[in-house]
Amino acid sequence: MIHAYDEIYLDSSVNILGHAFDFAVNTLGINLKSFSDAFLVSKASTQFGKGNPKYIAGMNGCELAREILDDVGMKYFDTGDIMYLDKSPEFWTGWALAYYQWYSGESFRDILNEVAVENILKLYAAYHEMDITHFVDYMNSKLALRPSKLKTLRTNVRYTQAALAKASGIPLRQIQLFEQKQRDINKTSADTLYRLSKALCCKMEDLLELGSIN
Repeated sequence: MIHAYDEIYLDSSVNILGHAFDFAVNTLGINLKSFSDAFLVSKASTQFGKGNPKYIAGMNGCELAREILDDVGMKYFDTGDIMYLDKSPEFWTGWALAYYQWYSGESFRDILNEVAVENILKLYAAYHEMDITHFVDYMNSKLALRPSKLKTLRTNVRYTQAALAKASGIPLRQIQLFEQKQRDINKTSADTLYRLSKALCCKMEDLLELGSIN
């Protein structure tokens, strides 16, 4: 499995995002969903997800929270850095979210489009003392219910399956099996991915499913 960035940064990154969520909600008084929404539209979301060292290792959680809020122009009453030793449910929410983003390689936006941040918070009671793999399994099960990336990209460009088959030279039945997830597109040939990506005007890796490159 290819993760979002090198594992050597993982301990730092999950703690930074955990502290950012905790600081924003419990110290600055920002609503959890409001902060999550701000994070998604900020530069930090993309850069953190790509493993930019500035964001996953080069600042603390309080600094990250301020950068997110400043980036989107959200008003807040600032205080000094506060990071508690006792980890709050909001800390765990950010921590678990960062872990799953690293693990899956999915964008934060795609993850939170399927499982809202409020619902991740609700998982705290059941999952925070478990091994993180249980949370990963839960998230995988939820994201697996999405339409395939191939279908999403195809419908975005208003192709029928037949039109995509004609444009790409890939048999219609093969496209149908990919979209129904009865055939693993991650294991298909590079030539097939190339033809589909050219027809859909996307990158080859955009067609790969959960657990592949984002």
